[in-house]
Amino acid sequence: MVSKTMEELASLCKRRGFIFQSNDIYGGVKGLYDYGPMGVELKNNLKQSWWKSMIYERDDIEGLDATILTAPDVLKHSGHEDTFSDPLVDCKSCKSRWTVDQLDNQSCPNCKSKDLTDPRPFNLMFKTSIGPVDDDSAFAYLRPETAQQIFTNFKNVLDSTNRVLPFGIAQIGKAFRNEITPRNFIFRVREFEQMELEFFVEPGLDDEWHKYWVDSRFNWWIDQGIDKKRLELHEVQKDELSHYSKATVDIMYTFPHGKEELEGIANRTDFDLGSHTKNQGDFNISSKVMKNKKSTTKLAVQNLANKNWFIPYVIEPSAGVERGVLALLNEAYKVDEKNSRTVLALKPHLSPIKAAVIPLKRNNEQLVEYAKFIKSKLQKLGLGRIALENSGNIGKNYRRHDEIGTPLCITVDFETLEDKTVTVRDRDTMKQQRVGPEELIKYYQKYFE
Repeated sequence: MVSKTMEELASLCKRRGFIFQSNDIYGGVKGLYDYGPMGVELKNNLKQSWWKSMIYERDDIEGLDATILTAPDVLKHSGHEDTFSDPLVDCKSCKSRWTVDQLDNQSCPNCKSKDLTDPRPFNLMFKTSIGPVDDDSAFAYLRPETAQQIFTNFKNVLDSTNRVLPFGIAQIGKAFRNEITPRNFIFRVREFEQMELEFFVEPGLDDEWHKYWVDSRFNWWIDQGIDKKRLELHEVQKDELSHYSKATVDIMYTFPHGKEELEGIANRTDFDLGSHTKNQGDFNISSKVMKNKKSTTKLAVQNLANKNWFIPYVIEPSAGVERGVLALLNEAYKVDEKNSRTVLALKPHLSPIKAAVIPLKRNNEQLVEYAKFIKSKLQKLGLGRIALENSGNIGKNYRRHDEIGTPLCITVDFETLEDKTVTVRDRDTMKQQRVGPEELIKYYQKYFE
């Protein structure tokens, strides 16, 4: 079973150190969350899995880590300054504030009143000052997406790596949106991370590559432990497409609050590179882009056969890290009533702690020293964090590590001091077996293959 409610998940996250309300001691700030000791490990493991699948397991994608502060010109020519807004209404009765898509039959979701203000645009981008003077002549935006800095670095990456089409540029990083009504725990927040790929292809091959990446990303989430039954592909209707998109397919997941987007795969055509390219009249640009007066770079590639220059199309798989974490937590949440325990049945490569080493008796010098020795040996294998639990209560330690998703618990007891064997317990089956030192290393390595 998955979690029944978002509250159930949020409670586990706070109790076990996954996610905390940011600035909690001062009452908290809505839409901002901090990741605790377990949460940061899970989050990093998810990002590492994505990075590995994009960069290390392929030969046609390069990585990038660009700045968060973004020049206004970039977001002007990308269309964000004009289009990145939500229509906002206020309820005159209860003074609550909503976006138009949140209204319940044109009435306030809070008090059901229909006495609402007319919709007005609300810019979702955060502004900040650059330099010592706080005025309109020196400001930047906190980027609303990681994509634009990939596009502005297109030529830099192309020239420094000698890539040819098709190829991609991948980035994981922070993005910021001034959401009017953050909601549903970490599903919709104001500060978040994105895992984005911009994959550049020849015009005419974009539909084929779009389908390829939809299938690839769908299967990747299954590999992370998401049940296929709770995933669904949704093709966004033309009248709902973003300003840059020719076609978008969303991977939908059934969260505790309902079915929502987990990842979107968009065909952005040549909109972005075209928007940032000088002398646009020299190219056959299919998208409606703004006239560019300031760009000094030609973001195009040359067809070596006919020597013609053209602007590549872009396929963009874009996933929010927070939504991924929420989906994985929800998917892994199990209540084992037979054994009176809660289990996070995370895939081993995502588990915050890979193994817990537990001395049978608290503060027994010999047991603790050997437990530290085992921890050190396993930690050096580089597969993830190993925890040492020196509380002496085996039952409580087992239950705690079941609840944070630790796949293996290794108990060091007095028999260990005689023959160096330890007891290894599996989280999912609860089966235990006695293994020796060399067998333990092999068992551990094989478990995470």
